[in-house]
Amino acid sequence: MAQAVPGNDRGVRVVVGDVAALGPRRITAFRALWRAVTQAGRPGAPAVGDRVRALPRLVGAALSGRYPQLSRGRLAMVALALAYLVSPVDLVPEAFLALLGLGDDALVAMWLGGAFLAETDRYLEWESTEAGRVER
Repeated sequence: MAQAVPGNDRGVRVVVGDVAALGPRRITAFRALWRAVTQAGRPGAPAVGDRVRALPRLVGAALSGRYPQLSRGRLAMVALALAYLVSPVDLVPEAFLALLGLGDDALVAMWLGGAFLAETDRYLEWESTEAGRVER
């Protein structure tokens, strides 16, 4: 349940939402996103360029079945999220509801960024262990 907090000296009111109203799945998703974002900058983590260069290999390995950690359903969700962001068609148009229209795009972009960081991190780790197995 959201409640309004009385205005400050400038008359600004803040609406505080109940965290429980988000639901456990959304909270878990935001925690995973936060963990992926904070761990992406840790020492020894792959650079953004390494992650971007790994994307074609990741998609190819996932589609061929060599990389089982990324399902075709998750890959389809990433493709749909990309299409949604670049598409001129929007579920909540910015022309009518500016703040909400940008908000849905921001949520999709945050999810996509978190998925990019998490999946490329997992793939690069898998790729390095697979290369080690092949060389031995």
